[in-house]
Amino acid sequence: MYERLAAAQIRQRLSWSPAVAILGPRQVGKTTLARLVSGEQPNSLYLDLESAADRARLAPPDVFFRANRARMVVLDEIQNVPELFSEMRGEIDAERRAGRFLVLGSASFRLLRQSQSLAGRLALVDMAPLMLPEVHRRFEDIQALWLRGGFPPSYTATDEQYSWSWREDFVRHFLHTDLPGLGIRVEAEVMWRFWRMLAHLHGQLFNASAIAASLGVSAPTVARYLDHLAASLMVRRLEPFHANLGKRLVKSPKVYVRDSGLLHYLLGLRGINDLLGHPAAGASWEGFAIEQICGQLDAGSLVSFYRTAAGAELDLLVESDGRRIGFEMKFSSAPKLTKGFWQACEDVGVHRAYVVAPVREAWPMAENVEVIPPTALTAELLRPSR
Repeated sequence: MYERLAAAQIRQRLSWSPAVAILGPRQVGKTTLARLVSGEQPNSLYLDLESAADRARLAPPDVFFRANRARMVVLDEIQNVPELFSEMRGEIDAERRAGRFLVLGSASFRLLRQSQSLAGRLALVDMAPLMLPEVHRRFEDIQALWLRGGFPPSYTATDEQYSWSWREDFVRHFLHTDLPGLGIRVEAEVMWRFWRMLAHLHGQLFNASAIAASLGVSAPTVARYLDHLAASLMVRRLEPFHANLGKRLVKSPKVYVRDSGLLHYLLGLRGINDLLGHPAAGASWEGFAIEQICGQLDAGSLVSFYRTAAGAELDLLVESDGRRIGFEMKFSSAPKLTKGFWQACEDVGVHRAYVVAPVREAWPMAENVEVIPPTALTAELLRPSR
């Protein structure tokens, strides 16, 4: 059984912050993890705010919180009762103690907007789908996680058909229930078409005008659709690196469907042979590796990509503690690097660089440049101070 990397982050933040929020998409495993962590605390109390019975227990919330000051209170799906944030603020100020509240939200942007009153009182933990360090046992595990994605029900499905059906149901529920529940008023069919377009543009520069022409809407509307999917943690919008380097830098972001399993569903790729023979395999591998990296970075790390009009390019640049790590993703067991990679490393002054490829063992390619398998993308390797 896998062990979630976020558990240690949650425990650490509960040791000093009065309230901790776990942010992540639905079905990513937030509730299971919250029950595990809260179960380690004596006398904790769990409430599911999608349940009318549990919501009724909170009326009135100020009385409920005072009566349970000695307990850790877990509030799942807190975006359903946004008025609780102001009540929590008053209660925390009345008795500030570490580990009083653990709250869960199915998307980031609405929860963060509602929780502004808890500034300085609420620590945040972003919970990604399953990472390779959580599931890796054999080399074949890389292929399974890449194909099925990191949502636990999809990854642990007994066969490929069940995994596919779960992703199909997830997408349908997200479009018809989750987005409207977050106050997003977009026709499900339109958002479905837009999401599939993004899947075909996975790893490419985002051109709102071109997509708008295909959808029959305006470019600002398309940009708003992208905001919705990015804020609900379905899509990653990777911004370009900006610095005064005297270079003509690309200014448009790149877009990725964050979960590789959902990407493959949107592209109609059911099995590993479908994926390996598809033109999108390289871009899919790139996005998969980027998510493995971003899901393990320390808080405060900055990520971007680097590309110039002259062709210098890095797929991912990580900045932390004044140092820079470059990453290039190659879907080849014998990766070859272009002149543009070496130029990009020189332009931005990387301290070291890695080529992430489907290989079993790492080997050095040049000084401070190493070819590595995705299983080597551990939190220790990703710390620039190493």
